[in-house]
Amino acid sequence: MKTILKINNLHQYFERGTINENHVLRGIDFELNEGDFVTVIGGNGAGKSTLLNSIAGTLPIKEGEIFLNGQNITQQKVEQRAKDISRVFQDPKMGTAVRLSVEENLALALKRGEKRGLTSGVKAKDHNFFREQLATLGLGLETRLQAEIGLLSGGQRQAITLLMATLVKPQLILLDEHTAALDPKTSAVVMKLTEKLIAENHLTAFMVTHNMEDAMRYGNRLIMLHQGQIAVDVSGEEKASLTVSDLLELFQKNSGNELVDDKILLG
Repeated sequence: MKTILKINNLHQYFERGTINENHVLRGIDFELNEGDFVTVIGGNGAGKSTLLNSIAGTLPIKEGEIFLNGQNITQQKVEQRAKDISRVFQDPKMGTAVRLSVEENLALALKRGEKRGLTSGVKAKDHNFFREQLATLGLGLETRLQAEIGLLSGGQRQAITLLMATLVKPQLILLDEHTAALDPKTSAVVMKLTEKLIAENHLTAFMVTHNMEDAMRYGNRLIMLHQGQIAVDVSGEEKASLTVSDLLELFQKNSGNELVDDKILLG
């Protein structure tokens, strides 16, 4: 099976060498295979966001290595990784240009990884394509091509952001607690869309979430972080049959601690 993401002995520190030093990631090692949809969960300070930002390139890496599809990207900047790694943020406002129309945002996404010129942002041949793609979301957004995207609801924008992240198939898609800012009903809709787009486009996905229920329901693999290390890593049939009590028992067995983070337990 083809390995898409490989992380070797990754360490991350904040304020290293000072009295406030925080060793956030402590020798992370794991591989993500092509087509995997991994959900990542953990308590406050476990290292979820730090790990995702290290993969995205937002945080420089001084100790450890990251490989994407066999290429060492450890020292690549965010913009260099952007052609191969797409990202959906927690805040619906971060993934779009708020003053541009829906189709102008889609046009920008369609050019990910290409050199930008001064030609018209939306080509005539793209209108129907964008309309067809929006129709697949099932939210009626195909009639809102000319609407300023900043005027749409958070759920609508997050659905469009998901589409934007997959218009040009990335080698890896990062989902950064992308439903955390939504109400439960909208969150459920966006998660169903997430699952649909990942499956239909045969994507490799890395989803950080605070919601234990979502982490267990979606994807084929679950990783739980604790104090910067992987405490639980289950996949396949083991994950499919996993219950909350099973997960808590595994966590306690592997980490020697009880999970007491209400944010995770209550979703």
